Amino acid sequence: MLIAQITDLHIKRRGAFAYGKVDTAAALAQCVKELNRFSPRLDLVVISGDLADTPTKEEYDHLRALLALLEIPCAAIPGNHDDRALMRAALPDQPYAQTTGALNLVHRIGGLDILLIDSSVPGKSHGELDAETLVWLDAALAASATRPALLFLHHPPFISGIGHMDVQNLRNADAFAALLHRHRRARLVAAGHVHRAILTSFAGVVATICPVPNHAVALDLEGRLPPSFKLEPPAFHLHAWLDGGEFGHVVTHHVPVGDFSGPHPFFASDGRLL
Repeated sequence: MLIAQITDLHIKRRGAFAYGKVDTAAALAQCVKELNRFSPRLDLVVISGDLADTPTKEEYDHLRALLALLEIPCAAIPGNHDDRALMRAALPDQPYAQTTGALNLVHRIGGLDILLIDSSVPGKSHGELDAETLVWLDAALAASATRPALLFLHHPPFISGIGHMDVQNLRNADAFAALLHRHRRARLVAAGHVHRAILTSFAGVVATICPVPNHAVALDLEGRLPPSFKLEPPAFHLHAWLDGGEFGHVVTHHVPVGDFSGPHPFFASDGRLL
């Protein structure tokens, strides 16, 4: 099974650029093209927050038009730039667990559970799992002792080393960790928010941050810069689920977005190394 993760789309109203410089709509359109043409066909696209930018209904209308070209099923959770009510209205087919409040959901593909966890705090930049979400997540993880689960949320529950982003991460990561220790079927914790590809572990589980299709947060590990971004090569994460062992395992690939030369063979038709 193949689950693509895209994140931090930051769609503006038509014709507007993020920070006056980044055409986030064109970036998403190119990413959608890449997702549609990927072979083998993807099973699901997870969008892990910050779908809109300011946010407004106009931005979500623009987002819907861009996502209408996506040929693969998708599931989405909000980030700190999103508005829950506007997002519910823009994506009415999403099977969210509650009719109000946090936009949590479970998506099942074959023998795999995809849990999307709303870490947004209305009006704030940092993340937190509210009491209702913690109860929901505990029940969702307890629903099976045998099905592996991949967990997605916007705010990372660990620090990245980029100071101005780390003050915005998940505030109650300890409560999240306690649930993962209690329910051992989680195989991946995948976040967004930092606009960079990052790999670590959290509560004994492999943990990643997804790259973006648009603007990357500057990799400033010394705190020398004001909060800044760079226009680096766009990319997404491809989480490939492989059977084997007690729960199986996930392999995450960094997939660049764009047209590149190749594939070129390593060997000639006679087997000679070129």
